[in-house]
Amino acid sequence: MTSLLRNPVKNYDWGSRTAIATLAGRPSPAERPEAEMWFGTHPSGSSSVLRRGTWHSLAETVAADPMAELGERTVERFGSRLPYLLKLIAVDLPLSLQVHPSRQQAAEGYARGVYVDPFPKPELICALTPFTALAGFRPPAEAAALIGGLGVPELEPVVAPLAAGDASAALRALVEWPKEGRADLVAAIARAASAAGGPDRELVVRLTGIHPEDPACLAPLFLRRHELRPGEALFLGAGVLHCYLGGFGVEIMGSSDNVLRAGLTSKPMDIDELLRVTDPSISPLPVEPVGNLYRTPAPEFRLGTAVPGSGLPLEGGVPRILVCTEGEVEVGGQMLRPGESVFVRAAGPVRLRGSGTVFWAEPGLD
Repeated sequence: MTSLLRNPVKNYDWGSRTAIATLAGRPSPAERPEAEMWFGTHPSGSSSVLRRGTWHSLAETVAADPMAELGERTVERFGSRLPYLLKLIAVDLPLSLQVHPSRQQAAEGYARGVYVDPFPKPELICALTPFTALAGFRPPAEAAALIGGLGVPELEPVVAPLAAGDASAALRALVEWPKEGRADLVAAIARAASAAGGPDRELVVRLTGIHPEDPACLAPLFLRRHELRPGEALFLGAGVLHCYLGGFGVEIMGSSDNVLRAGLTSKPMDIDELLRVTDPSISPLPVEPVGNLYRTPAPEFRLGTAVPGSGLPLEGGVPRILVCTEGEVEVGGQMLRPGESVFVRAAGPVRLRGSGTVFWAEPGLD
C-alpha cells in the first residue's frame, strides 16, 4: 500500500528561508527559517499518512499494526518502531558541535538517566547542493601546528596535549575553559585567524562572530573539513565529533534524540559524557552508492536514490518512505512532485517510474 504523507517543518534559527520552500514550490523566502522537513514517526514530529481519505498520525498508524506496516524482519530487529528518520536539511548557519553515543552507550546511559531514549543515532548526509561539514579529528600533530600557528600564547593548554598526541585532553581544555577568560581568548583567536587567512581560518573567524565567547570556534583547525558535491554522502557513526556549516541535503539517521554537545551552542553540555563518548580515532566514512543504495554500517537505515525512467522495482517486505526532490516520479501509481512523499508499508513490491529524482529510506537489515 502506497500512502501520501504530510510532514512537519522545523523552524530552527540556523535554517534557510529559501531551500525547502523553493523545492516544495511554496512562496520563497519563507517567513521564518526552515531548517528541516521530517519524514517518519519521531515523537517530536510524526508525519501524517492518508488512508481511505482521512489523515492519521503515521506513528499511531504504525503502532496500531506494526507487523503489517513494518514487516516481520523489521519488527524482529527493532520492535514496533520505525528505526529511521528521513529529513530534508537546509543549513544557513552552523549547527552545534556534537557527537552521538553507540547502541550500547545509549542503552547504558538511558538506564543511568543520561539519555532521553535507549537508541543510537548514526547519520548519513547526502548533498543536494554543495554542503560543508566538519567531522572527525585531524591528526593531532596537524591540529597542533594549525592552532599553534595562530600565535596565541593562551592556547598552549590546547596545543601541548595535541603535540603529545592526546586529542581528548585538548578537547577537554577547550570545553572546560574558564568562563571569565573566554571572550578575551576568542577575540585573540579572531584577530590571529583573520591575519593568517585561508579557508579554515576564515571559518574560524566566521564562528567567532557567531559565538564570541566559545573557544570551540577553533573547530575548523582540529576537525577535518568536508566539502560535499551534489550526490556525495558522508556517514557519521557513534563517537564522531561533527558540525554542519552550510548547504542543503537529504539526511537519514537512527530515530533518536541522543545528542551530546561540545560547543557552538547555548544548550547545556555534559562534559564527562561528551568526553566518554567522543573517540578521536574514529573517522567519518565517505559513502558512494552501490547501484541505487548508499549502504552504511548502521542497521537502522540505508538511503536509496534514482531517476527511475520507465520502471524501477523495489522489493517488498520492508517499510519505505520516498520523497521526490526534482521533476515528477510515480511511486506505486501515486504521482509525486518536489517535496511530496509517500509511505510504502511492508507488503509487496512497488515500481517507480518517471524522469524526476526520488530518494527513499529503508531499514539496512542486510
